[in-house]
Amino acid sequence: HVGLSAKGTQMSQEQIELITIDALLEKVRTKKDQGCRLVQISATQLPGQIELTYSFDLNSQLSNLRLSLPGAEPHLPSISSIYLCSILYENEIHDLFGVQVAGMAVDFKGNFYKTAIKFPFATAKLPCASSAATPAAGAAPCATTPPVITGATK
Repeated sequence: HVGLSAKGTQMSQEQIELITIDALLEKVRTKKDQGCRLVQISATQLPGQIELTYSFDLNSQLSNLRLSLPGAEPHLPSISSIYLCSILYENEIHDLFGVQVAGMAVDFKGNFYKTAIKFPFATAKLPCASSAATPAAGAAPCATTPPVITGATK
């Protein structure tokens, strides 16, 4: 049923509050003091910036804190002293987006995810996948070329 929470009650309209990095810890502490649970932290790579959204639930009402980090050398304070479970999200955001998170309760030091490309989502440009079928010598490494189809045709 669309619009119903797991408990079967009607969910309210989502709220998004835009904040600065300087207000993050205070706003998160207020959410904790109100009895909110941390639902998720998401990161999105946008041109020249990384957008983070912290989602909280209280009585089936979802609220969000959203902030933007500069694309070059992004960093933010950890909220793990407030919500310990955030270590999973914060290590993921570090490993996938290259965001330096200061003061994590548990820091995997870049080893939370094993990726072929360091910080694969740290740029808006898509990385090229390496494969056995590499382009001919002199071709651009990420050139878009039509697929080569081999084999008999009917």
